[in-house]
Amino acid sequence: MQPGFKTSHIAALCLMACLAAPVVVAQTAVPPGQPTAPLADSTPQPPTAEEALPGSAVASPTAANTVPVGNPIAAALPQDLTLWGMFASAAKVVQGVMLGLAFAVLVSLTVLIHKTVELTLSRRRLTTALAELHAAPDLPAAAKALAGRRDPAAFMALAAQAELHRSTPALDAAGDGGTKERIRSLLDRTEVQAARRLMRGTGLLATIGATAPFVGLFGTVWGIMNSFIGISKAQTTNLAIVAPGIAEALLATAIGLVAAIPAVVIYNLFARAIATYRQGLGDAAAAVERLVSRDLDFRRANGG
Repeated sequence: MQPGFKTSHIAALCLMACLAAPVVVAQTAVPPGQPTAPLADSTPQPPTAEEALPGSAVASPTAANTVPVGNPIAAALPQDLTLWGMFASAAKVVQGVMLGLAFAVLVSLTVLIHKTVELTLSRRRLTTALAELHAAPDLPAAAKALAGRRDPAAFMALAAQAELHRSTPALDAAGDGGTKERIRSLLDRTEVQAARRLMRGTGLLATIGATAPFVGLFGTVWGIMNSFIGISKAQTTNLAIVAPGIAEALLATAIGLVAAIPAVVIYNLFARAIATYRQGLGDAAAAVERLVSRDLDFRRANGG
């Protein structure tokens, strides 16, 4: 083959290689608008919660805030700190004390209503009877005006008239001293019986006022003892364990004071009201004695 032909053949091959090179580069190049693939991050990532070992020290916030089921402190905490909740969670003895004190409060209210009505009616009847006694000219007229009434003043007038009638045969021989003494005794006994009838029931108020605080204190002591027992069982002095039991115990003392204080106040009010009523009965007895003395003087003045 001739040298000129070889040279031209080599030149043609080089030209073809130069023309094919841009096509290969264009096929492998990345377009200008397309982002390149991110490089792989060689930094090691921490294990996820599923990949973490059960005994690892890292705990999630939810697990940190969750109270274990077997925690004695959580088990001992009461769920309701209202008055009813504390009563329901109190010991049986403390509940019995609270129920007894609540019954004492109910008794005090019952006595208050009953005695208030009784005293009001008694004072009203006594006022009317005193007006009749002061207006009567003699004992028979007073007894007639008060006949049919069921109050102490009417009993006084009727009893005095009956005693004066029974003593009439002996007045000329024995005088009127014994008659007046017997009538005075009848009036005194009527006054005492009326006051005793009004005082009936107020003794319960005195008993409640004197004993309710101590009954409540007994419930408090018992509740505090149970609180100490709960502390020893829980093996902790956490205030969350101690406070509910002490609050339940102090509730018994509070109920005792609620029962005692009104009972004492009501008793004192009734004592003063009954003392005032008894003074009115004394006025009625004095009015009856004046009528008896007047009748005896008129009898003596008339010669018989």
